Amino acid sequence: MFSNPISAYQKVSLESDVLSADPHRLIVLLFDAAEAALQQAQVHLAGNNIEAKSRALGRAMEIITDGLVSSLNVEEGGALAQNLRALYLYMVSRLMHAHRHNDPTAVTEVQKLLSDIAGAWREMGANLKNENTGAQNL
Repeated sequence: MFSNPISAYQKVSLESDVLSADPHRLIVLLFDAAEAALQQAQVHLAGNNIEAKSRALGRAMEIITDGLVSSLNVEEGGALAQNLRALYLYMVSRLMHAHRHNDPTAVTEVQKLLSDIAGAWREMGANLKNENTGAQNL
């Protein structure tokens, strides 16, 4: 039935995670997927696998634009949301450069930027969770 049972399990597990996730967790999943796509792009760049590199970079750009940028509420988020939007769009421009020029340095730059934002997002989530747990114990 399944040609790759591990892949099928991972897909079902991810779908379950997405369906049961709160909005914060959904953003974490977007960061995870973008980071994984960028890691794949680096591997394919190093192996000179142009077709797979293109797919991985395309996936990362899609996650950033259709997921992270689209999730921003620029009206209510003010300057922070506007700055994040500008940074995400900069990342996409760097990934387009990496795609055109087979430039792993540009991918590394985006990996660092994305990792920093994802780390802050995860820390914020942990702090919110701790605050909510503390409030429930009162």
